[in-house]
Amino acid sequence: MHDIERMAAFVERARWEMLSDEARRALKIRLLDSIGCAIGALQGKPARAVREQVDAFGGTGGVTLIGGGKTAPDRAAFYNGTLIRYLDYMDFYTARKQTCHPSDNIAAVLAAAEDRGRSGRDLLAAIAVAYQIQARLLEEAPVQSKGFDHTVQQAYSVAAGVSKALGLSCAQTAHAMALSGVAQQGMIAVREGHLSQWKGMASAHHGAAALSCTYLASRGVTGPLGIIEGRLGLKEALAGRFHIDWEKEDLERVLRSSVKRYNAEAHTQSIVEAVLDLRREHRVLGENPASIDRVEIDVFEQAYNIVAPGGKEAGDKEDVHSKEQADHSVPYIVAVALLDGQVGPAQYEPERIGRADVQELLQRVHVDDARRLTRRYPAELPCRVRVRLADGTKLALEKADYLGYFTRPLSWNEVVSKFEDLAEQNAGLELAERIVEMVDTLEAHDVQALTALLASTRRSASRSERSGVRRAS
Repeated sequence: MHDIERMAAFVERARWEMLSDEARRALKIRLLDSIGCAIGALQGKPARAVREQVDAFGGTGGVTLIGGGKTAPDRAAFYNGTLIRYLDYMDFYTARKQTCHPSDNIAAVLAAAEDRGRSGRDLLAAIAVAYQIQARLLEEAPVQSKGFDHTVQQAYSVAAGVSKALGLSCAQTAHAMALSGVAQQGMIAVREGHLSQWKGMASAHHGAAALSCTYLASRGVTGPLGIIEGRLGLKEALAGRFHIDWEKEDLERVLRSSVKRYNAEAHTQSIVEAVLDLRREHRVLGENPASIDRVEIDVFEQAYNIVAPGGKEAGDKEDVHSKEQADHSVPYIVAVALLDGQVGPAQYEPERIGRADVQELLQRVHVDDARRLTRRYPAELPCRVRVRLADGTKLALEKADYLGYFTRPLSWNEVVSKFEDLAEQNAGLELAERIVEMVDTLEAHDVQALTALLASTRRSASRSERSGVRRAS
């Protein structure tokens, strides 16, 4: 039996009943969080471009586009996936050598579940399957060091989740994952150097393509079943030798994923919490930023490589002029947190990024990697923050994690608060509350009841168009 067939057997036997109560709640939290990110992104330029293309290309089908309208499943998966991903505010999963965003699976699984008229329970179980497979492949088969992106593992996980939602046989599921796995090898270059808008769209593209492969498999198209262990397969070409005993896997890996508290790159979450804690404790940091002489940040190697000036994949993190650069730049994120007292979507409006105060302050933020912190990752998300004021005063704070990391998870009510902040502009409070209630009791509803609510959201004016960038006191 091929490795892909063993994985498919795991997908086939996975059931809602396998999930603990804690995992069921965690799945709902991540689904609600992802929907909030999507609704909050309806005014984003890349998302609008995808929507214009979907409308121009047409496509028959009854799958809902968030914000209204229907199209074919693959196009809905691409558009809705772009919405979930664009703000870079969704969940993440940390392994020793690579990080991913498991919510990248949700749009495609949701499209398939709606297309087949599945129940909310079916949807959650299928999402759990996708989370489990992507997380376990990320842990055991990392590919980042070879120059490849986490969308490599996502190719298998989306196909698995969609297969579960469609109710495919074990054989069909194996071919779906084989087709998707061999067709999609995203490169880490998308997240390296001078970041483009594709950084926030690549996983949506791969998710839609994986869904298409799965539908083809449901129609009898076959794929290379030796894709994992065969000659020039995943092991030989990219990941090296690894073994996962799929007969012993459960559906609890969702509990090891983390929800972002701040709208910034995953590895910076503890840094932002530390900076904001220092700001609250020492009011001078917010009242007189000119008094800040230097900010020093110590991070672990993975964070340094991705979001720090001089990191292997980072590029120039002090030359920041776009959202994509800003949310992956420690200097920018730290500077705007000190100035505004918050790091949310408003901090990535073009006018905010270009303002002189943040551009000047980010030049005084310096980042180093620390071997001791690296040894603590990913069990922790550690950092050290030191601020030196012009009068010689030194302030410091160290964090092991942040509120939202899997070691200190956000509660349902805390995620609801984040959701309402994101959704209020484009959904209104009444609709937002109905969506919250629907997700909270999703196992008692059909998926189409949820997507009907998502279709009722509407794009409104951007934050800058409405009221300019707000600054916290």
